[in-house]
Order: sequence, then C-alpha cells, then structure tokens
Amino acid sequence: MSDEKWKEVKKAGKLALSLLFLLSMFFVGRAVGYVQKAVAASATGGNVVMEEENWGLGFGAEGTQPSGNTSAEELAKYNAYYIGSADEKKIYLTFDCGYENGNTGAILDALKKHDVKATFFVVGHFLESAPELVKRMVEEGHTVGNHTYHHPDMASISSEEKFKEEMDGVAKAYRDLTGEEIAPYYRPPQGKYSKENLQMAKRLGYYTFFWSLAYVDWNVDSQPSHEEAFEKLIGRIHPGAIVLLHNTSKTNGEILDELLGKWEELGYSFGVLGDICGN
Repeated sequence: MSDEKWKEVKKAGKLALSLLFLLSMFFVGRAVGYVQKAVAASATGGNVVMEEENWGLGFGAEGTQPSGNTSAEELAKYNAYYIGSADEKKIYLTFDCGYENGNTGAILDALKKHDVKATFFVVGHFLESAPELVKRMVEEGHTVGNHTYHHPDMASISSEEKFKEEMDGVAKAYRDLTGEEIAPYYRPPQGKYSKENLQMAKRLGYYTFFWSLAYVDWNVDSQPSHEEAFEKLIGRIHPGAIVLLHNTSKTNGEILDELLGKWEELGYSFGVLGDICGN
C-alpha cells in the first residue's frame, strides 16, 4: 500500500473513532440522566418528573389571541386551558390571591359595580388570614379556585401524594370556612408546570387554568403606573382572554373600575371559567 493510501486509511480510521466516541458519550449521557431521574423518583415516591416548563405567551397583532408555549389542543388533553373562544369578545377575569394587603376590597367593589363575576385563586395563607373576604367573594357570586396551600414550585414535586397534599390543604380549609366544596379549578404557582403535574391535577378532578393576558402587577415595591397598566391591559385585550391579575396590586385596586368600563366600551362582556371547561 502506498504512503498516500496509508495516510487516507489512517485519517478515515481517526474520523470513525471520533464519531464512535461522540456517539458513546451521547448514549452514556442519556443513561446517566435516566439513572439520575430514577434515583430522584425513588427518593420522592417513585414518579419521574417530566421536564419543567414556565408558562409563557407570544403576542401578535393588537386584538388577536396570543400563542402559548404549549398549544391549546395539547393542554386540552390534560383538562388544561389558557384561552377561550376566538369567536366571542368575552373576557374571563381571574385573580391570584397570595395574601391580603388592603386592595381586595376595592377590587370586589369594582366587580360588584359592573356586575362582573371573577375567579379568585387562593392559597392557604389567604384563607386563614382573610376569611371575611373569602366569604364576601362567595356571597357576591364569585368563584374560588385552588392555588395550592404553600405556593411551591409544583413542577418540582414528583410525588403524587405531596401534590395532593398541597391541593387538599386548600380544599379542606375552604370547606371548613364556607361549608362548601372549592371549585375544581387549579392554577399552578408562578405558572410552573410539567405535563405530569397536569395529569396529576386531572386525576384529582381539577381543571388547570393558565392565562392569555397578564402584566407585571405582582411586585408591591414597584407598582406600574395607571398609564402602564392601561397600555398593557387595553392594548393586548383579545377575544377569549383569560386575564390574570393579582389582588396585592395597589394599581389594580385603583384602576379596576375604570378598566372594566373601558373593556365594556370596546364591546367585551365577561364570562366564567366554567364556560370554557364545561364544569
């Protein structure tokens, strides 16, 4: 064999060995990852957590429905939703209630004035610290949903028993307070979820609700101005919008009356989450 031919053979051999090494590392990595998940699952009740996701939206032209990072069709497999019908100018108003800091009363006043029914997703602390406000929600025809007892990252929980404890804690506290069963609606804290979480919620009889419109209203130390709030909440409103607001927002308490009026002037009416999930 000539020297040139021998060089080509050696070069081809080195390339083949490099490819073989890369493939072996890929499969070793996959195997290690599987073992790590299996060990974690063993330590937390035997369930492997699927990849965690954070709920996110992509907006297009003004007045059109945004896209989610998981499609409405895929979410529906798990009795999960983020938006209503594009054929109706209807808004589904929801509030996440982590604690009470003096704004919920004004929010309820505005809803009552406009005869709008909302869903309030509550945690255990809110049920314990603001029972009269929860009772007022019920008396005025609003819906109370489950936001978990301790507001953890639910996607990090692989044990269905632990997941159930978070949900059942809120359901029991609500039952003890009102004598009624909580609505079977669940909102993952911080929008963190996995498909396995969604399946857990479904098995417990819950419908999971994300959102198609929200803004940065949760930071009580840096509240948006009225102008900033209207820019987001008017400019991005769309048919079938599930709107997420926080009861802790001073801005929300101040603008809600005017905001509801502006939405009404744009031809929107208000629905309830049961219209979307059929329950």
